[in-house]
Amino acid sequence: MSELRVIARHAGTVLVGQLAVMSFGIADTLIAGRYSPQALAVLALASSIYISIYVALNGLIQALLPVWAELHGAGRAAELGRSVRQALYIAGGAAVLGISGLWFPDLWLSVTEVPEELWPDVRAYLRILAVALLPSLLFRLYSTLNQSLGHPRLVTWLQAGALLVKVPLSYTLTFGGAGFTGLGVVGCAWATLVVNALMMLAGLWLVRTQDLYEPYRLWRRPEKPDGSVLRQFLALGVPAGLSIMVEVTSFTLMALFIARLGAVALASHQIAASLAAVLYMVPLALGIASSARTGYWLGAGQAHKARRAAFLGMGLATGAALLGAGLLVLGRQALAQFFSQDPHVVQAATVWLGWVALYHLADAVQAVCAYLLRCYRITLMPLLIYTALLWGVGLYGGYVLAYEGVAWAGWPQRARVDTFWMTSTAALALVSLLFTGMVWRASRLTDSSPKMH
Repeated sequence: MSELRVIARHAGTVLVGQLAVMSFGIADTLIAGRYSPQALAVLALASSIYISIYVALNGLIQALLPVWAELHGAGRAAELGRSVRQALYIAGGAAVLGISGLWFPDLWLSVTEVPEELWPDVRAYLRILAVALLPSLLFRLYSTLNQSLGHPRLVTWLQAGALLVKVPLSYTLTFGGAGFTGLGVVGCAWATLVVNALMMLAGLWLVRTQDLYEPYRLWRRPEKPDGSVLRQFLALGVPAGLSIMVEVTSFTLMALFIARLGAVALASHQIAASLAAVLYMVPLALGIASSARTGYWLGAGQAHKARRAAFLGMGLATGAALLGAGLLVLGRQALAQFFSQDPHVVQAATVWLGWVALYHLADAVQAVCAYLLRCYRITLMPLLIYTALLWGVGLYGGYVLAYEGVAWAGWPQRARVDTFWMTSTAALALVSLLFTGMVWRASRLTDSSPKMH
């Protein structure tokens, strides 16, 4: 099978699973939007805080993909199994940090000046998600292992099956039925907890029973924490996790800053953000697939094949982004009407979705490059670039233009949702250019190294 087909097949399988998981959030947005505008606002705020914390911890674990892909490519099965067991300590520590942050969200709400009448519902929502965090991270560990081995299909089946549970459960717990009084928007959070626990248990059962995992001896008693191994994990995972946190929070924290513009602005932004997140699943899947192949070939000592896999992934991401952005522009009004019945929300969301299309074009290439750079153990520089451009230019720049203006440049305040999308798009475009150059340079240097031939 050609390298292009291997990457495309792997990415397609991952994409189905990621879209299923993303549909959890889309379904919750639809349900909350039909419950009330305030429910949708609460969901937008709670989701922004949850995702901001979760993605950093998720990135800490996901960063181990190239490590395990290299061990797989080198044929070191027993060592791979031991590495996975050591990663359990990383997942446990990450869960403790994440639960603490979700249980006490008041600092986030205060700093971003979220209206106080929304605090109780946001706090209740996040505390349910705090309990759901540990099973979610353990399932991510299982998912990352499968992706590193080039066998994402089992994960996809579980994620697709979970969607069939999540949607009706969220609806029932929110609106009620059959004599049960609905819980309101927090019903969506309870449904998330149930689904995360079910996926974790199913993953444990598969590790125990499937022959695929037998060579790795995963189901052994975990060894004591190995300081040298854990330090290597953290040296790779912490910058990678922080990079993902900066990347995603530059996107999710827009909702917190937009909250002061009112419920209509926040609700319309949530629709735009939801569709941007759906589009992001394509480059995310391609990043996972191409980095798994790149890491595999690096472990096998075939640097030239690793370089080819990397650039195939980037090329596929560019083509897919052009297609996705074009479809979004053509169907933006119909999509806005699908999410909300409020004419003011629909009108505003239709405008913002035009910016989402441009945002996605800038986002797609850098997303794949970020995964590829981890294969070459480049994690600190991406973190610095993300911080300077995505937080500095994108998020803070949007805040300044929206609420303060730039007097010396003659730019007045522009308190609109699309102000944030404009500055974030410009920042992502710069990131894409820098990351592409870094991948090209790292792959070229590795390919020319004598020890890799």
